[in-house]
Amino acid sequence: MPNIAYLNGEFLPLEEAMVSIEDRGFQFGDGIYEVIRVYQGKPFGLVEHLERLNKSAKAIGIALTSTNQEWEAVIREGLERSGYLECKVYIQVTRGVAPRDHLFPKESSPTTVITFRQMSGLSPELIQQGVSVVTRPDLRWARCSIKSLNLLPNILTKQEANEAGAFEALLIKDGMITEGTSSNVVLVKNGTLITPALSDQLLAGVTRQSVLEIARRNGRVVEERAVPEEELTQADELFLIGTTIEVLPITTLNGESVGSGKPGKVTNMVRKNFHALIHGN
Repeated sequence: MPNIAYLNGEFLPLEEAMVSIEDRGFQFGDGIYEVIRVYQGKPFGLVEHLERLNKSAKAIGIALTSTNQEWEAVIREGLERSGYLECKVYIQVTRGVAPRDHLFPKESSPTTVITFRQMSGLSPELIQQGVSVVTRPDLRWARCSIKSLNLLPNILTKQEANEAGAFEALLIKDGMITEGTSSNVVLVKNGTLITPALSDQLLAGVTRQSVLEIARRNGRVVEERAVPEEELTQADELFLIGTTIEVLPITTLNGESVGSGKPGKVTNMVRKNFHALIHGN
C-alpha cells in the first residue's frame, strides 16, 4: 500500500503533497503537530491527541478550522484509503501561507497536513536488551508543553546521543530531569514509579498518561514530582515512554548499568499491561 497524505481537504499520494515555500511552517516553524499510533486499524488515544492539538493551537494563536469530529472522520477515511492496520498518523497545522514577516499575517488560512505511513514496532531484541541513554543539558525554550514544530534543540541533542552510541538523551534543566528528546522518562525505586510532574518544561504525553493510569490501577504507587538528576543513578529501573516506542527499558545510563543491567520486573509488568490495554486483552 502507498503512504498517503491529506492536504487542505484533499487526499493524494504522499510524494505529491506540496506546500508553498511561503508557508510559515517552512519559514518559521510556526505550527503544531501530533503523532498518533494506530493498532489493528484503531487510533490509540485519538481524543487525547486531538485535545492536545487544540491546546497547542490555542497557545500559539492558530484558529483550527476543524472540529474533533471532523478530524476523526478524516483520519478514519485516511486509514481506510491506506489499508494500513498498523500505522503512524502525523498531523501538522501551520499558520498558513503569507509573505515572510515575524508578525502574524492579518489574513491567512491554516495549512493542514495529515500523513498516513505504515508502522512497524521496535525489534524484540531491543526491548529484551533495553537501551542506552545519556544525560544532556536541556537547552530548549520555556514552553515545551506546546507540541510545536520547533524541534531543533531536540534534534541536535538526539543526534549527539546517537553519535555517543545511545538511543536517547535525558534532558536536565537546573539540576532536574525534564524528559527525553522525544520521550517521557520514568524511574522505579522500591517498586514506586517516579516521573517529572507536568509543567511548561515537558510534554504531557498521551502514552505517558495511559501508562501511569495502568500502573495505578494495578496497585503501583506513582509519584509525579520534581526529580533531581542524582535520582537517576539511584533508580532500580528506568524506562522511556512514547507513542512510537511505547514502554522501552533503559539498561545503561551514561555508560553505567541501571540496576541489574537488564529490563526490570516493574518495567516488564508495565509494558505487558500497556500491551493488554492496546490489544484489548
